[in-house]
Amino acid sequence: MLNKTVRIMECSRVFALPMTVLSWLVVFVFSFLDSGNSFLGLISLIGLCFAHLGANVLDDYFDYKSLIKQVGFDKSEYLKNSQKTKCRYLVAGVIKPKDLLLLGGVYLLLALAIGVFLYLKCGIGVIYFAFIGGIIALLYPFLSRIRLSEVLVATAYGPALFGGVYYVMTGTYEPEAFWLSLPSMFMTVVLLYAHTVMDYNYDKYEGKKTLANTFSSMEKSLVVLKILYIAAYFSLILLCILDILDWQVFIVFLTVPLAIDLYKSLKEFSTNPESVPAKKWYHFPMEYRERFEKSGEACFMIRIYQARNLMIYFSLLFVISILLSLGL
Repeated sequence: MLNKTVRIMECSRVFALPMTVLSWLVVFVFSFLDSGNSFLGLISLIGLCFAHLGANVLDDYFDYKSLIKQVGFDKSEYLKNSQKTKCRYLVAGVIKPKDLLLLGGVYLLLALAIGVFLYLKCGIGVIYFAFIGGIIALLYPFLSRIRLSEVLVATAYGPALFGGVYYVMTGTYEPEAFWLSLPSMFMTVVLLYAHTVMDYNYDKYEGKKTLANTFSSMEKSLVVLKILYIAAYFSLILLCILDILDWQVFIVFLTVPLAIDLYKSLKEFSTNPESVPAKKWYHFPMEYRERFEKSGEACFMIRIYQARNLMIYFSLLFVISILLSLGL
């Protein structure tokens, strides 16, 4: 039973849930300080997590279906590539495609059930935000193949998530919640884009069109990362200009060295994909690093952790700045 549960968690990509939890935490704290209902906020988190897991599962299922249709697809060669973690459990036969599709359906039904509960408690606004989230979850596997991944993730983790949670907790629509979503939204897209950059060659080979591989080289695609950084940090200043938060928001700029470190790491990867980033004191948490180094996955996974950790620290400091600005 334990092994089966672990397998389901791995297939669902549970490791990606911090994206949802931390984005939710930012707007949860903001809404709570605005007299929001914390119980309904916590219920919304459960629904968001189920929706996220459902989207992950469906994305893998349709990617797998597209993968095996390719001329010359070689199962054994694919499994040798340590970087290609998506669909590995399907290609290896760990789980059957129909079972994965069923799992995705269960996740989305649970998210729907929570959405119905929140609709009954909070009103019609829940339907609007849930509709946006549902459309993104269902269409992501297809639209992500035509350079719309970043747009979809920005919409889901920006106005949809922040506006929805704020509405559930306070019963109102508030433009401030949408402005507040901008820093987290851009930093979440950074995490996605870092992954896409490293998949530059593989996505091209598989015929998948991404924002990164529209550029003539992996190194040139990093200009988008710079733009996302500028947007994320400038939007923090914008929150002060709009008088939504106070000067305390500038503590989030403590993450700038981590952002620079990620950029340099990805630039090194663009010229030498086999390079492994040097271990530094601020590279934590880095779970399973030794295992990745032995399996040859370190060059890819350590950089994924760098991007993930940047998003974690950025979000936590953002939460602290909200508490200092509005709660004290």
